[in-house]
Amino acid sequence: METDNQTEWTAPPPPEKITVEQAEMSEVATLANIFFEPGRTFEDLRRKPRFVLATLIIAICVAALTFGMTYKVGDEGLRRSMMDQFNKNQQTASMSTEQKNEMVDMQLKIGAYTRYAIPVIVIIFLFLGGLFYFLGAKAFGGSGGFLHGLSVWVYSSLPPALVSTVANMIVLIFKSADEIDIIKSQRGLLQANLSMLFPADSNAVLVTIISFFDLFAIWGWILAAIGLRITNRISSGSAWAIVIILTILLNFAPRLIGAIFSGNPS
Repeated sequence: METDNQTEWTAPPPPEKITVEQAEMSEVATLANIFFEPGRTFEDLRRKPRFVLATLIIAICVAALTFGMTYKVGDEGLRRSMMDQFNKNQQTASMSTEQKNEMVDMQLKIGAYTRYAIPVIVIIFLFLGGLFYFLGAKAFGGSGGFLHGLSVWVYSSLPPALVSTVANMIVLIFKSADEIDIIKSQRGLLQANLSMLFPADSNAVLVTIISFFDLFAIWGWILAAIGLRITNRISSGSAWAIVIILTILLNFAPRLIGAIFSGNPS
């Protein structure tokens, strides 16, 4: 017999439902929308970080432009540009012509192999950039993970890389090989900054500083700040601080040091 004080059995409460945000765009759609709706695109990347297709496109762009310029200039053009660089460098200018030729031969051999590794190098660089954005966002109280940082770095790099590559390839087709200095054109034949107004014998450090403020680069900075703010839920000021600090440390400072020691704009 049941006693009056026996407690009735009750079913345990259902487990708490965990809602997982789903992406609204396909990865292909994000490639187009980052050009026209960056805010909406980064909101979708916050829901589901993606980076594979954009990474492959950037790697192909860099490799295509590098191989295109090398093919257009040829070994003789490369040799001429390298020799000119050695003559301007204070550390190598005093070397004999034979020593310089040996150094050029070595660089040409190394370059012939490393060009095929460019896609891998680009991918490694993008992953390192994503890591820096992730750590920077965490330092400012960001809520995103590593894949969010990687997505922001990749998608903020995609539009400038794609547009500048197409523009440079067009210039490369119509420009004479004799007019191309492969060393000075390492960042592209089409310069979207005021450095193009400076003569060839201008101060290398000054030209490097001026060229740093490039329209393609600024476009990427703006996209990165938007992406960090949205994907990590931080303020615009914090997002811009991350972009500026990392840009100075990873881009501006190495280029400036290179210009100082090489005597060539970087």
